[in-house]
Amino acid sequence: MRAAIVHEPGAALELRDDVTVAGPDPGEVRIRVRATGVCHSDVSALKGVLPTSLPAVLGHEAAGEVVEIGSRVTGLAPGDHVVLSFIPACGTCPDCLGGQPYLCITYVLEGFTKPRFRLAGDTPCFGFGGVGAWAEELVVPAQAAIRIDPDVPFELAALLSCAVATGVGAVINTAGVDEGSSVVVIGAGGIGLSVIQGARLAGAATILAVDPVVAKHELAKGFGATHATTPDQMEAVKGLLTGGRGFDHAFEAVGRSSTVKAAWQAARRGGNVVVVGAGAADDQVEIDAFSLLFDGKNILSSIYGCSDLRRDAKRFVDLWRAGRLDLESLITRRIRFEDLADAVKTLDKGGDVIRQVVLFD
Repeated sequence: MRAAIVHEPGAALELRDDVTVAGPDPGEVRIRVRATGVCHSDVSALKGVLPTSLPAVLGHEAAGEVVEIGSRVTGLAPGDHVVLSFIPACGTCPDCLGGQPYLCITYVLEGFTKPRFRLAGDTPCFGFGGVGAWAEELVVPAQAAIRIDPDVPFELAALLSCAVATGVGAVINTAGVDEGSSVVVIGAGGIGLSVIQGARLAGAATILAVDPVVAKHELAKGFGATHATTPDQMEAVKGLLTGGRGFDHAFEAVGRSSTVKAAWQAARRGGNVVVVGAGAADDQVEIDAFSLLFDGKNILSSIYGCSDLRRDAKRFVDLWRAGRLDLESLITRRIRFEDLADAVKTLDKGGDVIRQVVLFD
């Protein structure tokens, strides 16, 4: 089958047609991938910024159809349509039992040690994020496959797997944005625009989108931003919109120390600084100890939007059905598998691209 492979950090993406998938084991499911997104996290993995065992099939945001189930799997059957969770909840660890399944690392760690693909010559190959969605088929723990209604188009369902779960989830699950709140969102990519949609859904009165690409500003307003600006003008706009006090909630959706610090500076005293972007382990954020205490700001980690797709996938679908969550406009380009390398280059260059989605026949 076809799959997109990275062999070492910084190497070019390799598209192959001689890859096989292993399993499923008793607790796993085999899925035919029907749509998969091209996310900045995949580019970061390709560059070695985010960790993955190598060689690896990239891709983590996807939807597809169940082809085969393991002998111990219940609740799923061949033909079911599913979205994939790259942080599946095991259901038995302290984090899951404590109501924080998005912190479960049981299957995350397994993704680093258990190769689910084979290259020609029987070379073991891993799946990025424990998924490896840039392939025609994959095998994951049953907990990673969340069933959805079959009338939801696969390319829209795929967005629920990462962009929407992470962005909208950061607002409704992590920050708990109140009606009438003021919000700033730094970064207007797929995640940032989903944060903006979440803030609109929550009833925020002021939503400022911040992005250096001016072409994204009107797009952000289409998703619910009330204002938009470039990073160099953010401080001035903050003064105009909040009287210099700062925003109730500042979301960082880029994954860099500089933008985390910018979100800190944009938040009011006692406000929330919500870290949504996935950054590098060696990119240090410096905040002086005095401000950390006396400004009273809350730094909130929003890994995966603190989402539990077992609950949230249906919520997102219901919002989409009601016309309150725009999934269609997040997709700026539908591509074929053969276009993946170009899609990675396009995303890495920046510009106004949001989500490119690979459609498998």
